Amino acid sequence: METGKIILADKPDGLEGAGFFATQLEKVVGLARKNSIWPLPFATSCCGIEFMATMGAHYDLARFGSERLSFSPRQADLLMVMGTIAKKMGPVLRQVYEQMAEPRWVLSVGACASSGGIFDTYSVLQGIDRIIPVDVYVPGCPPRPEQIIDGVIKIQRLVETESLRRRDSPEYKAMLNHYNIE
Repeated sequence: METGKIILADKPDGLEGAGFFATQLEKVVGLARKNSIWPLPFATSCCGIEFMATMGAHYDLARFGSERLSFSPRQADLLMVMGTIAKKMGPVLRQVYEQMAEPRWVLSVGACASSGGIFDTYSVLQGIDRIIPVDVYVPGCPPRPEQIIDGVIKIQRLVETESLRRRDSPEYKAMLNHYNIE
């Protein structure tokens, strides 16, 4: 629905009448979370430059509700890991992830963060999924801003459809135990 120049988000399914609207709590929370993701960029190399372009006026990540970058893990809910991660940086990345409040999501941007990229050496972590769980991978070396936006849109779909009880499920707790995260 379009009103003037403001584009409104589609409302979830529910009962509607004069002066009231009723729907499921999960759908309302999902809609609110989807449109207010606070990303924390963890950029180390060329993928970080592409992310800067994504935040610029031409691509404008702000139109997806992600304009408020958070450089504090305690105030972020999306960790965007971009670029080469050295093994010495692994504990720092994990600490940043653990400091984020639930619910939290991870976007792995570029070949280096996803698989170590062309750096198959002793000093480069061969994928951040060895130390933290990843929700969405963005391929490329470096990925174009359109690809990063596509990754954010996939995170938004995941956020919108995630059950409020998923974080309490045995499967989710088993996944965190696999990574030795409490």
